[in-house]
Amino acid sequence: MIAQLVTSFIASAAFGIIFNAPRRALLQCGLTGMLGWIVYYILDPRLDTVLSTVAATLLIGVVSQLSAKVYRMPVIIFSVAGIIPLVPGGLAYDAMRKFVENDYNAAVQLAAQAFLISGSIAIGLVLSEVLNQAFRRRKN
Repeated sequence: MIAQLVTSFIASAAFGIIFNAPRRALLQCGLTGMLGWIVYYILDPRLDTVLSTVAATLLIGVVSQLSAKVYRMPVIIFSVAGIIPLVPGGLAYDAMRKFVENDYNAAVQLAAQAFLISGSIAIGLVLSEVLNQAFRRRKN
């Protein structure tokens, strides 16, 4: 578990470096990705992968909103770096490999799973933004 946490932190912070996030935001980018991975890691054996991805992305979105307020930076710096450990790149690669090997049944199943996980990431980010706007309106 410790190795996965460290790896998710490094992946998120490194993605922040690749996309020219400010240096003072890299620690928060890594922590955001690590927190999302913790939620995913805990919920995935108990729930469906799609639901655990939605929950992890929702937390990433909320933490990104809070980090953006505290550090006065755009939300996208934290949210994009934070979702990197959840992106199903390996699954999409396997789907394409099965297509090349003419194993279409397995390829379609893997591609559908990658598509659902990608959609759940988008739903989690949109849901966190909707919650943020609802709290802002209620506050005013």
